Amino acid sequence: MNIFTFKRGIHPPHGKYLTENKAIEELLPKGLLIYPMSQHIGAPCTPLVKKGDRVLVGQKIGEAKGFVSSPVHSSVSGTVEKVIEMPTSNGSKVMSIIVKNDELYEEIEIPKSKEYYKLSKEEIIGLIREAGVVGMGGATFPTHVKLNPPPDKPIDSIVINAAECEPYLTCDHRLMLEETGEIVEGLKVLAFLFPQVKIYVGIENNKMNAVQLMKKTLKDIPNMEVALLKTKYPQGAEKQLIYAITKREVPSGKLPADVGCVVQNITTVREIYNAVVLGRPVMTRVVTVTGEAVKNPKNLKVKLGTSWSELIEACEGFKEEPIKIIGGGPMMGMTISSLEVPVVKGTSGILCLTKEQAAILEESSCIRCSRCVQVCPMKLTPSFLDSYSRRKEDEAFEKLHGMDCIECGCCTFSCPAKRHLVQSIRTAKRRIIANRKK
Repeated sequence: MNIFTFKRGIHPPHGKYLTENKAIEELLPKGLLIYPMSQHIGAPCTPLVKKGDRVLVGQKIGEAKGFVSSPVHSSVSGTVEKVIEMPTSNGSKVMSIIVKNDELYEEIEIPKSKEYYKLSKEEIIGLIREAGVVGMGGATFPTHVKLNPPPDKPIDSIVINAAECEPYLTCDHRLMLEETGEIVEGLKVLAFLFPQVKIYVGIENNKMNAVQLMKKTLKDIPNMEVALLKTKYPQGAEKQLIYAITKREVPSGKLPADVGCVVQNITTVREIYNAVVLGRPVMTRVVTVTGEAVKNPKNLKVKLGTSWSELIEACEGFKEEPIKIIGGGPMMGMTISSLEVPVVKGTSGILCLTKEQAAILEESSCIRCSRCVQVCPMKLTPSFLDSYSRRKEDEAFEKLHGMDCIECGCCTFSCPAKRHLVQSIRTAKRRIIANRKK
């Protein structure tokens, strides 16, 4: 097989050995469940229930009011305790519904599954929207929006992101090994929505068991194939993935649809199957709980709303107190201050690092070595952007395409002066966006 890749990037230690050979284990929640009304990019949901109401498994409890939004469903049956603002893993407070689990798991009546090939495209996308399907790789962009590109942007390629290039994370890898059939049925739904497309499943070559299994399963299905990707970070970034497989470059400020592509995460494909074939909304996800500080790292299938503390408990706690806990992977994940936050649709991993691993080294002056430029997958000059950010020269920052930064962390990882480049660039981007809204 040809090995596809993109220009630049880095090779951080992958750390996947902790969980890549561990089968997914199902975890049932013990305590209260918290459902934030914003688990996606776009407008937050409006709560549909109030204190004292009884809810069932699969019941819609948060209504999406905007087009770029996604509803929220209960993953347990029980009683609504409160509807209040609660902290989430990204540090913000979000209006949330707190449900006391009665452990009966009584479900709403699920409509009989329909043969999707007898439905219209609009009906299928409606099912995906109502099921609350979003980008499960972490971006959480509502899937129904991606699957409904403007008529003037014809799609000829669907790229499935199964790269899982973030170190430590293995939830997508295990899903490909253990739920291959469901993923393939989800791919068939996509093929039905876009009958003229070629579907590429991009998998890095550090997951050869998944590569071989998916190749075997797809070999007799027309217009679907596995694209073997070089193990390199950030191979799973949208623009880099498109370039690696199709050799098309998404211009600055443009979207994949502008070059005839749609990109979907492999776990999202699994949820498309649930929504369209089974009629079930997004209520669970697989989370990799890992890191050298964890006693028994695992891949856990958990119900949305479950507290992170319960996942750590299921992994037998810590063998040493972690100095840093990250939601997601070490390159693009967010540090959290408390384990009392809920699993949401975008929770792909919980990474617990030791003091030695998470040491923050003191910055020194830039030595003009250009290593940050050599590794930047977006072809930016991070050292200049860092300088403009610190001096608050936002106009110069934008002229150097600073808003195109994907905050992958390649520059910070490679910098011998230990400059906090990503943090600095992120600060400028947020300041510019805030000023635009004024």
